[in-house]
Amino acid sequence: MVNYEHADVPVRSNFAQSHQRLWDRLSRPGTWWTSAERIDIAAESRRARDCDLCAARQSALSPHSVEGEHDRLSALSEPAVEAIHATVSYSSRLTRSWYEAVRARGLSDGHYVEIVGIVTSVLSTDEFCRGLGLPLHTLPEPGEGEPSRYRPQHAGPDEAWVPLVPRDNAGTPEADLWPSGSLGNIIRAMSLVPDEVRTLRDLLEVHYVPFEKVREPNAGTGALTRPQMELVAAKVSVLNNCYF
Repeated sequence: MVNYEHADVPVRSNFAQSHQRLWDRLSRPGTWWTSAERIDIAAESRRARDCDLCAARQSALSPHSVEGEHDRLSALSEPAVEAIHATVSYSSRLTRSWYEAVRARGLSDGHYVEIVGIVTSVLSTDEFCRGLGLPLHTLPEPGEGEPSRYRPQHAGPDEAWVPLVPRDNAGTPEADLWPSGSLGNIIRAMSLVPDEVRTLRDLLEVHYVPFEKVREPNAGTGALTRPQMELVAAKVSVLNNCYF
């Protein structure tokens, strides 16, 4: 069970609850990957921190000018490993041509989006542990079953590299993903795999603010005020070379 009882500072219980739900989802089949593959993706995302090729690409003028093989630990396909390591190590330097190249090597858009969802959610939980000086949570054991292979019928070309669900999705199976009205593209980015947006929403409600309150200047969920939260978020985004 995920818990933070041994942290040196008090940790709100909803963090452990949200992270446990994430671990539970990892142990079940996803949309395009089996449970065992989803856990391999999570493990591979941790391995990327110690990958020599990733380190060389991070320091290179152009990351894709450096050739080689990733230091891997799973049986996942080569383009899947490339997508995982690149998302962890040099995501701010990825381009549409890079995305099209991994697609051409056999990684579907749905598989790619689910990778992004798993990597980013596990990374946020791992960094939470590191920030508290705690060991990383042991990854769960895989469950049985096959991926659903569900694809939203109304997802299509939009402003991203991958198809997106339209902003106005009322009356569709994806109506629960976000509140009606205006919203940022970050929230729609993984909507080709709706369950990854649901995971994002669950994590955001404890790490940040609920979707419904993102545009409220005084919204907050913890000890920090909203301006303090945004100052920290802006600084971290700069350090991570975040596009936004």
